[in-house]
Amino acid sequence: MHIFDYDRSLESLLSPEIIALIAEIHEYKGRQDYLLNAKEEVLDALVEVSREKSVMSSNRIDGVSTPEYRIRDLFDEDAEPRNEDEQAICAYRECFTHVLANYGTMQPTPDTILALHGKLFARLPSGGGAWKTEDAAITELDGEGRESARFRTVTAADTPVAMNLLCDAYGKAVDLGRFNPLLLAVVFIFDFLCIHPFQDGNGRMGRLLALLLMLRSGYMAAKYVSVDKIIEESRQDYYDALRASSRGWHENTHDLKPYASYILGVVLKTYKEFAARLDGIVNERASKADRIRNVIAAAQGAITKREIVEKCPDISVITVSVALKRLCDEGYICKTGNGRSAAYVRIE
Repeated sequence: MHIFDYDRSLESLLSPEIIALIAEIHEYKGRQDYLLNAKEEVLDALVEVSREKSVMSSNRIDGVSTPEYRIRDLFDEDAEPRNEDEQAICAYRECFTHVLANYGTMQPTPDTILALHGKLFARLPSGGGAWKTEDAAITELDGEGRESARFRTVTAADTPVAMNLLCDAYGKAVDLGRFNPLLLAVVFIFDFLCIHPFQDGNGRMGRLLALLLMLRSGYMAAKYVSVDKIIEESRQDYYDALRASSRGWHENTHDLKPYASYILGVVLKTYKEFAARLDGIVNERASKADRIRNVIAAAQGAITKREIVEKCPDISVITVSVALKRLCDEGYICKTGNGRSAAYVRIE
């Protein structure tokens, strides 16, 4: 059985690449308090955008989805869910909100994890809040579409013991204070995913727990920028890292570095985006019109009005609309589509 040895796991990660990533993340983290001097309404708007993006992305990664306009109906207008996917999406939003509101008192213990899983599945007939009762394997498809077991998770019979050992080892490592808390979180989430303690929802639970551990460790960018969205945008790299690092996990011969490098890269991108969104607001160096122009200039292809508002949470929709019309009149951009499909493209 896998041994939850944090000393060994963390020491194996102290490579030049990992150390460089941690150092760069901490450069951005050092500016965190300064960036959080932005107006409260701006920060609140960023949280709402992050929550919506996280809910959409985390569920899509696990194959749970609904049209984007329905997300807005469910969130902005509090519409009634129409099917099980929409029930699951609403439940994830409630869990995400719960973590944001209570991370300071939520210790990563088996009871906390079971309660969060129960909340994640509270709206669904299958229910949640209990460890898996059947053995499971993580499968993959080959080039001809044939399914095979990539990784055999901890057996159902051994899962309660494994989760107790995992949480106990993590708690002791945090109390010792010998290792970087972000690296501890990386190891915890990876081991959680290898245990695969639930019959369903392990990926979403892993991402909720990652949010919890980042916030508890003071990495507050995860509150304002969607980590889940960044993972979804690099989903294949995520799966490749999991595959590479899980080999030999049961025998304690696995290499954590591919997974750790990927996750630290995601955290670094989160902080870069956090700084990009707030730096101009806090410094007030550029006009609102210039900031809208800069957002469009940085976009890869077309960008919607909604996406511009998300990146400039202190600028009203009316101001964005006026700026877009002016830029169209100047010939800097052109509008494509109408209604919900309307977008703006910079003219080269």
